[in-house]
Amino acid sequence: MWNREHRILLVILSVSVLLRVLAAFYLGNQIELLPGIHDQISYHTLSLRLIDGHGMTFGEYWWPATKAGEPTAHWSYLYLGFLALMYKFFGANPLAARLFQAVVVGILQPYLAFLIGRRLFNNLIGLVSAGLTAVYGYFIYYSAALMTEAFYIVAILLSLYMAILITDWAMEQKSRPGIWTVFKRGLYLGITLGIVVLLRQLILLIIPLLFVWILWRGGRKTLGVLGISGLILILLILPFTIYNSSRFDRFVLLNTNAGFAFYWGNHPIYGTKFESILPEEMGSYQELIPEELIGLNEAALDQELLKRGVQFVLDDPVRYIRLSLSRIPPYINFWPSSESSMVSNLVRVGSFGIMLPFIIYGLILSFIQRKKPLLKQPLSLMYLFIVAYAGIHILTWTLIRYRLPIDAVFVLFAGLAVVDLLNRISKTRDWLELSTQGM
Repeated sequence: MWNREHRILLVILSVSVLLRVLAAFYLGNQIELLPGIHDQISYHTLSLRLIDGHGMTFGEYWWPATKAGEPTAHWSYLYLGFLALMYKFFGANPLAARLFQAVVVGILQPYLAFLIGRRLFNNLIGLVSAGLTAVYGYFIYYSAALMTEAFYIVAILLSLYMAILITDWAMEQKSRPGIWTVFKRGLYLGITLGIVVLLRQLILLIIPLLFVWILWRGGRKTLGVLGISGLILILLILPFTIYNSSRFDRFVLLNTNAGFAFYWGNHPIYGTKFESILPEEMGSYQELIPEELIGLNEAALDQELLKRGVQFVLDDPVRYIRLSLSRIPPYINFWPSSESSMVSNLVRVGSFGIMLPFIIYGLILSFIQRKKPLLKQPLSLMYLFIVAYAGIHILTWTLIRYRLPIDAVFVLFAGLAVVDLLNRISKTRDWLELSTQGM
């Protein structure tokens, strides 16, 4: 039978889906230039090219520096596959893809927030975390955008949850676990991590830290799980590596975007103050590419730009440090800006702006209330992910949407803060009532 907790969770999931479906209808059946979701134009265009038999190519010169008719690996193969499949079945109707994505993400993301919050703290905090996830403005907006963000965040949460389950399971084992049990856990984790990587390869920098954490907390019983998941991950990436190598005549692990991002993100044109989007008066990103590299294909150009980006750092490490520090304010931006649209300002202030005090309070509270050594708690994985993921973007390139996976974890601490504050208010009211009665 369904208890009160299940009914509350069902209401939360229903609200979550409803808000995201409304966002899908708001974005509509057209693909337009909208704040923070420009990439959906590329995914839409490339998906149509794919189902029309043109392969992974654009019909004209395209971002970041891909020539017409030449192969591209800049975009997520997995998400392109999803979008092309949607268009194949429902025609070139972005709204159908938006609605499907909104419903799936609207259910899974708050539900995973509930599961993780329950594991880290308790059922009530899990429910509050799910509720906050359901109404969080950025999550609603991006759930309907035809980009990797929504599925990517869900896959990250699932990976973190599975890592906690694996280590809890390992700590409970009194004897050597069975081969089939180990295989299943390794298979599930490997597939989940493969999905995350195929949505955005940046997470490859986080996976070694995740494996170290699992081994540290779960001990030697997790070695088999990690070995199998690592093998599955390699097998999922390998076909795309082979495909890339056949098209570009060089080794390309998965995507061709790291070099572009690191080069542009650390170019001397910024000096020591980073700009998330290059202002018109500073020129265009393409104009920053050296002329002698223009003739290279996308993969060769990406690799050459990465080398030159690293050289920028080696030439002036002090400037690089100051430039990286300047990326922190735009990364945590929660205040309105005259350069942003009204919708962007409302979503920014109404989500992260309102949530930030609760996030800070919850983070502090989680440190104060811990009863076990930090590294032995599941909470330590949340801290590790926040620091590592933020660090990668602070050292490379910063946009607000690059913070959203961290926001999905921050919500858990906001849930802790909300429940704690409600408990304190309740106790205060009880005390006031007793004091009044005694007068």
